[in-house]
Amino acid sequence: MGTRFKFLIVAAAAALAASSVSAETLRLATEGTYPPFNFVAASGELQGFDIDIAKALCAEMAVECKIETFSWDGMIPGLNAGKFDAIVASMSITEKRKEAVNFTQPYYQAGAVIVAAKGQEMDTSPKGLAGKVIGVQRASSYGQLLKAQFPEAVIREYDKNEEHNLDLAAGRIDGVMAQRLFMQQWLDSEEGANFEPKGKPFFDTEYLGPGAGIAIRKSDQALQERFDAALKTIMENGVYDEINNRYFPFSLKPGQEG
Repeated sequence: MGTRFKFLIVAAAAALAASSVSAETLRLATEGTYPPFNFVAASGELQGFDIDIAKALCAEMAVECKIETFSWDGMIPGLNAGKFDAIVASMSITEKRKEAVNFTQPYYQAGAVIVAAKGQEMDTSPKGLAGKVIGVQRASSYGQLLKAQFPEAVIREYDKNEEHNLDLAAGRIDGVMAQRLFMQQWLDSEEGANFEPKGKPFFDTEYLGPGAGIAIRKSDQALQERFDAALKTIMENGVYDEINNRYFPFSLKPGQEG
């Protein structure tokens, strides 16, 4: 009896070991220098919105995931060379990148916002901004949107976002249009404390693109479909919202407006 019992224990241990070895492991790349999306904490641990989303997707797909940092410029070549299976690094979906890799559906869209002084009424319709001096970064997608949709606004272009924020704080312009997350960081600072978003955020994909997606090799169509299915699930079951709320005061879920 004792021998048979020992045999059963050994067999069970062997089966468990075989199961562990056969468990699927996905290798994911991120950058690690883009807080609050992906960054290395003081403890050396990778953290951020991208990281938590990646972990939630791996849990939903019932796979183990190994997430490592990789240089931004080498990410797409590294993916196609087989160094990892997917990129979860706030990578914007663009037509040029789609020539080299496939993307999942967007997992977030930051959008754009118009910011002006608190207590100042501002109609952000095309007629409402007619004659208003609005700052925007030169050669940016936000500038293109502003010119196309607000042709009667007086557009003042700046080389850096920080420059139009300085002019806004000094009262030299009426408002700025910029990426919503960047402006929220400024609004949360001492310099931006007397300003606020006006109207609704903008999500025009023609100018701002569809958002950030997970990049996958073109040959891995099945993996892309699994990621898309997992994304759909966490966006519907509350997991995405819980992660979003850890980092942001508004929703980044594609199709939402704050």
